[in-house]
Amino acid sequence: MSWSPCPDPTLGVPSTVDAIETLIIPRAVDLGGMEVRRALPSLKRQMVGPFIFFDQMGPAEFLTDQGIDVRPHPHINLATVTYLFEGGLRHRDSLGTDREIEPGAVNWMKAGRGIVHSERTDEARRRTGQRLFGIQTWVALPEAQEESDPGFAHHGAAELPVIEDHGVTARLIAGQAFGARSPLATASETLYADIRLAPGASLPIEPSVTERALYTISGGIEVAGQPFAPAQLLVLRPGDQIVLRAATAARVMLFGGEPMEGPRWIWWNFVSSRKERIEQAQEEWRQGRFDTVPGDEAEFIPLPDTNTRPRRALGGVFYP
Repeated sequence: MSWSPCPDPTLGVPSTVDAIETLIIPRAVDLGGMEVRRALPSLKRQMVGPFIFFDQMGPAEFLTDQGIDVRPHPHINLATVTYLFEGGLRHRDSLGTDREIEPGAVNWMKAGRGIVHSERTDEARRRTGQRLFGIQTWVALPEAQEESDPGFAHHGAAELPVIEDHGVTARLIAGQAFGARSPLATASETLYADIRLAPGASLPIEPSVTERALYTISGGIEVAGQPFAPAQLLVLRPGDQIVLRAATAARVMLFGGEPMEGPRWIWWNFVSSRKERIEQAQEEWRQGRFDTVPGDEAEFIPLPDTNTRPRRALGGVFYP
């Protein structure tokens, strides 16, 4: 009879929690006027399911006549997913979409072979000032859909399922979980949920998809007795069921899905399974061959220095 030691978690040492495969502390990135916390891409992890980019925006306070102005910029071979806790942003894109996103709603923009979009604070919010807080993610598209037609989908807060039970409130943004399914049509098996827990509440996290992660938004949580603070990304071990417990009132994002067929190249706002496709997109943007954004044609973000070469989902540059 053999015996293998299975030590209990050591308080203050997250690596001793068997259910946690990787712990990522986001790095701060200054986007000019607002600091974000970037958890993916990371040197520790390429992707979690199809998620290749994960930014916490804010919380940031904007005074009267201030706001966000992300000028038109391009994307290829990915989908962007914008979800807000507070505030609002106006999304415009080269398909002619003009949509305000508000807390609890989801914007899904599929770039496919190429799309251009901008994100700005609208004039009404500039007049009064606002607090902006949310998550922006990118998901890689399966290789067969990378060059598909671009598209846009919006689902308001009232359209997304909300599950409430024993101090837990979960809004299902994408995929299937907790006995519900989101109406958002994704390109591959994807899980994405906004979860709030009352003090002492607990929630089992089933291994419903191969790759899963938790991102802590606020409050304190525990996994296997180990505490975790806000702004930490916990990549869960595949196949394990864990129990998430709130030490205080807490909010976390649960996300993941099935892994892609292989790694992705990432550079600036471009993601692709093929390095040469990113180089092609660089030249297309430089030559002005992308479509423009109706109503927002006057400005754009120039192509950065192309001496920074594409890398395999380990870095890259987001819009300035």
